[in-house]
Amino acid sequence: MNVVLFEPEEVGRPLARSDARAVHILEVLRRGAGDELDAGLVNGPMARATLTAVNQREICLTFKWGNPPPPLDPITLIVGMPRPQTARKVLEEATSLGVAALHFVAAGKAEGGYGRSKLWSSGEWRRHLIAGASQAFTTRIPSVVWGDTLESTLGSQPAVGTRLALDNYEYADALSRVDVQATVVLCIGAERGWSGRERDLLRASGFTLVHAGPRVLRVETVCVVALALVRSRLGLM
Repeated sequence: MNVVLFEPEEVGRPLARSDARAVHILEVLRRGAGDELDAGLVNGPMARATLTAVNQREICLTFKWGNPPPPLDPITLIVGMPRPQTARKVLEEATSLGVAALHFVAAGKAEGGYGRSKLWSSGEWRRHLIAGASQAFTTRIPSVVWGDTLESTLGSQPAVGTRLALDNYEYADALSRVDVQATVVLCIGAERGWSGRERDLLRASGFTLVHAGPRVLRVETVCVVALALVRSRLGLM
């Protein structure tokens, strides 16, 4: 936790000692009353927070607000709905890498029940975004949509920019060799890859099929690899 993040409604009220952020402040950062730490408002400004009081039940902080961090990168990541434990990793890592939008779509080779897990229905997914932003020392988190079809999601993307889809079987080129424009939409299939119909739909929607190397990688791993390659091509690394 490189920056401690707060939702707007949490500012100005005590933080319970049982809260993971309070535990981090007291036991990892070893801050005491009067000490400062890096903090921020989710999707808002950074801050220097001062720990003003500590008791058995809660801690109190005041904030000196600064400027918001730079905007997120112009990258949209579309992923075939993976199993929940994989989606948790993708949410956190993609946020750390600065994507502006995340879409988890119903996919032909994905289990239908994945999109009905408690990860999505309970709102747990947002916690993983905040963990990723905290790791990256930013307040910015991406927009997230889940459960839509691939077709409707592709149709909602901007007409300009570069459209790429990872595929191990029918790729046209290596992702590392593809020229990219300022805005990128990157598609990664479900854990068993794209179906033939989905490949046809991607091509018809202006996507180039590319590969990220000869090894078959897990979804959460290839998301990190592909985003790193795209960010490098955009001059962001």
